This record gives sequence, C-alpha cells and structure tokens, in this order.
Amino acid sequence: MTADERDQSPEQVPVGPPDGATAAGETTTKDAAEAASESGTDAAGTSGPGDSDTRFFGQPWALAHIFGVEMWERFSFYGMQGILLIYMYYSVAEGGLGIDESVATGIVGAYGGSVYLSTILGAWIADRMLGSERVLFISAWVIMAGHIALALLPGVWGLGAGLILVAVGSGGLKANATSVVGTLYRPDDPRRDAGFSLFYLGINLGAFFGPLLTGLLQTTMGFHWGFGLAAVGMGLGLLQYSFGRTSLPAASRIVPNPLPKNRYPLFWGIAAASIVVVVVSVLIGVVRADNLAVVVIIGTVVAAVAYFAVILTSKLVDSTERSRVFGFIPLFIVSVGFWSLYQQQFTVLTIYSDKQLNRTIFGWEMPVSWVQSINPVFIIILSGVFAAIWTKMGSRQPSTPVKFGLASIVMGIAFLLFLPWAGSGPNGTPLLAIVLILFVFTVAELLLSPVGLSVATKLAPHKYTTQMVALFFLSVALGTAIAGWLAQFYNPDDEVPYFTFLGALAIVIGLAMLAAVKPVLKLMKGVR
Repeated sequence: MTADERDQSPEQVPVGPPDGATAAGETTTKDAAEAASESGTDAAGTSGPGDSDTRFFGQPWALAHIFGVEMWERFSFYGMQGILLIYMYYSVAEGGLGIDESVATGIVGAYGGSVYLSTILGAWIADRMLGSERVLFISAWVIMAGHIALALLPGVWGLGAGLILVAVGSGGLKANATSVVGTLYRPDDPRRDAGFSLFYLGINLGAFFGPLLTGLLQTTMGFHWGFGLAAVGMGLGLLQYSFGRTSLPAASRIVPNPLPKNRYPLFWGIAAASIVVVVVSVLIGVVRADNLAVVVIIGTVVAAVAYFAVILTSKLVDSTERSRVFGFIPLFIVSVGFWSLYQQQFTVLTIYSDKQLNRTIFGWEMPVSWVQSINPVFIIILSGVFAAIWTKMGSRQPSTPVKFGLASIVMGIAFLLFLPWAGSGPNGTPLLAIVLILFVFTVAELLLSPVGLSVATKLAPHKYTTQMVALFFLSVALGTAIAGWLAQFYNPDDEVPYFTFLGALAIVIGLAMLAAVKPVLKLMKGVR
C-alpha cells in the first residue's frame, strides 16, 4: 500500500468533539473540517494546514487555546516541582518528610523521568483510541487530582499518590498538546518553528509564576498550601480550555490508527497485569525508593528501543518515512545527553541553591524555589528573539542537527561555568553567578527543545504522529532519570570533578553531532 493510499484509509476515524457529534474519517484537515461542518461541530471554520490565519501573533488563533492550557499546566507542574525536593529532604520539624537527600534526588529524577515516560501511554491512547484532543482534556483532570492529593494527603502516601497521578496526567498532556499544535500547520509552513517557540513561551510563563507563588506560600504557610495552589492553577487551565477546545481543528480529534474493538480486552488485560507487576515489585522490594531512578532508566531504555523497533518494522511505514525515523536516532541520543545535564536544575541545582547559593537580598532570604523561575524569565525574553531569528532566516537557518549539536556544546559550557565558584563553601556563590549560568542554560534549551518538538512532528510517519512526539519525550525521560541518578555523585565539598566531567562530555557529544550533520540530513530525506 502506498503512502497516498494510506492517506485515504477508512481506518482513520476522528473522535467526536465534546458535544458528541462525529465527523467523517479522512485525515486531511480540509476534508475533516467539511465533515465537522456537516455534523454541526464548531471545528469547521478553524485554521488548519493551508490556511493563512495569523490572528495570534502571526500564528493560527487556535494556538491560543493550547497555549493557555499548557501555560496553566506548567504553572502547576513547576510550582509543585520547585518545592518537591526540599519537601522530601527537609526534616519533619521543618514541614518536610525527612527523606535522605540522595534518595530524595533519585525520587525526583525517577518522577521526572516517569512524567515523560508516560507520554508513551498518552500518545498510544491518542493514536489508537481517543485522539489527541480528548486525551489532552482527560489528562488535565488527572493532573489536578494529583496536586489535590499532594495538598490534602499527609506523609509518604500522599507523596506517592500525588506524584503518580501528576506523572501519568502530565505524560498524557505533554505529547498530545504538542501533537495538536502540529495539526495547525502544513509540514512546510515556514511559521512552524516560530509557532512552536510561541507555544514554548506559554509553557515558560507558567513555569515562571508557578515556583514564585508556590515558594512564597511554602515559606509563609507550609508545603501543603504550595501544593494546593498548584491544584488551583491546573483548575484554571481546565476552565480556560473547556471554553476553547471546540474551536480546535477537527484533525486534532482524529484517531490515526484505531485499535480494533476485539483487541480492547487484550489492552485492558495488559494494563491490569502491568499494575499488578508494579505493585508486587514494590511489595517484594525489587523497586525501592533508593533504586527508583535506575529502574526508570532501564525501563525507559527498553521502551525507547522497543518503540523504535515497532515503528521501523511497521508495514504502515514507507521507505521515506523509515529513513526519517533512522535520522531521528542520533538526534534522540544527543537529546538524552542534553537533558541529563539540563534537568539537574531540579536535583543538583536545587541542593546547590539551598546550600551553596547566597540568596540574601537586602537582608531578606529568597525562597529556594525562586531560583527555578530564573530560567523561564530568560525563556520569555529570548523565545521571541529566537522565533524572530528563525523566521527571518527562513530556509537559510541552521538545520536541526546543527542546532542540536550547538545545544549540547552550550550546555557543556554552562556546567563549566560552575567551576569559578567551586569550593567557595556554604552560601559562597553569588546570585548573579546562577543568573549567568541559567542564561546559558536557556540559550542551549532554545536551540534544542522547541526545535526537537517541531522536528518530531516533521519526521513522524503518517500513522505514528503522536507516538513520534512521545519518542522525543522519551529522550527527555531518559535524560531526566539520569539527572536524578547523577545527583548522588555530586559532592558540595568537591565540585570540580563533577562539573568538569559532565561539561566536557556534553561538549564532545555536541562536536560529534556537528561532524555527523551531512549523513543525518541525508537520512532525514528533505526535512531540515
């Protein structure tokens, strides 16, 4: 079967919009919009591939709705994560749980990795059962439930229940929000990277305000008040999205590769068995708090290898699509290395901010979590700059492999910038030093993260659009879990070996990517 024939396959069934109406089965946005119009939905008149809608800062108006829900989700996610690690290792007298510091960092890394690992489940359900838009909506409810659990349930049980719900919900929302953004553009639309950068701006508006407000509540009223505010933020996101979701393109509700009804029992059986395996593993001590990061690393590696194998061997993938997936593999590897360093903002940098950083400003001590808001400030400032640069350069901008290579090199430089203050002792690092370092973090992030989201949608096989985005998030999952595992080797009394080795390694990985640009682009078959 050719790619054109697959485009017209009757297997592609769009999930009905919120009012329950059902559109027709074609995958092109034009046909889907016509079908939506016939069924009485609001999706018909919205923007989509081929449209020239520029009402939202030069981008399709529908982007505003996804921008909003993602902004509030990031508010709740980063607001909670800004106080999560110190909640675990602070003593009970200080309002924390008194967990050993190295164990706590491993849990944070494992939790962060699980968030991105959960994108597999969210993407699979979207591609095979419900469609991206509906999975996005359901996931937002699950996230809010997780934050409520953290706010109201005491002790380790509240921590476990809350983190599991937030991880599963965030995984479902992440891959599908990105996929829905992808439905707003033609593959060759020159606004595409700029649109993803604007979407990324929404993420970082939430990431900026979340730690500021939850940190303020944590220091004045206690940790659970901070977690409660995160729940309120997600509730506001749900309210906003509920009003705007009907105007998204009908293509966002299409199920590209629906699961046959007779295989539903198998799916639910596997799901139940997986839960049983996890519970038993915890009860018999195979999975413990002190090895959780390693378990997530192993699980993510297995999942990534399996996912690549499934896509590359699928009969639904033609030769051009298969070559592009092979081209994505080196980008995946570089991404893992990048996130292994970048995600230490929530492990090593949190400990560094708590113990090594001088947070006193005119006699007032800034909350630890506020350091997490520095990076989003630079993202807010620079994302528009990067979007304008890529738009201005158009087809002359650096290719994706070049951007990835540069991102890894810049990230390595950021780690080397810790060295001038190594050994300065408790509260010996000035706040401006962290501001400088996080500025370099931001430059590296903007070279890779929004570009990675965009290239995942461009390289994706027709039948695996959302799941290809999930593969990019798997690289983030693996890097995040590794970041938690690496934190155990950080010693505040001997910082030079840690920052030197990791910084140099990232630079080497980046140089290797730059050396491989031509063969990678050849595999990418016209995608840059």
